[in-house]
Amino acid sequence: MRKSVLFVCLGNICRSPLAQGIARHYDPYSHFDSAGLSEYHQGEKPCKGIEEIAKKYNISLKGITSRCIVYPKDEAFDWIICMDEQNYQDLIKLGFCAQKIKKLGEFGFGGVDIPDPYYYVGMEGFEKVYSMIKQGVVNLLETF
Repeated sequence: MRKSVLFVCLGNICRSPLAQGIARHYDPYSHFDSAGLSEYHQGEKPCKGIEEIAKKYNISLKGITSRCIVYPKDEAFDWIICMDEQNYQDLIKLGFCAQKIKKLGEFGFGGVDIPDPYYYVGMEGFEKVYSMIKQGVVNLLETF
């Protein structure tokens, strides 16, 4: 059954576009998008570290540019998957339906936050985040 999923993080240049790319890789039939809660990086491509890690694992980020989440338009997605507790709280404050919102960490990690690799030095953080996002997305897709 085809689903629509919106992945959300703060700036839409690291975690959420990577989750979108991984989801498209494993399920080319459902609709996946990503957005940020901040307008700071609007229109930008994913950050260099995310582009490098995606290339390493053959994950296409083609056509993904940062955009800011829009309420109520983005409420049309079946699920809104965010990366951390602050994202979750911000989505609730914007008016999104709590029943549609899940943290990616709820899919195999006991609800832990997916850390923002933007604040790591070097590629180690991107590797860690890639591993967490991949496993979370695979587990999410198994629920479809």
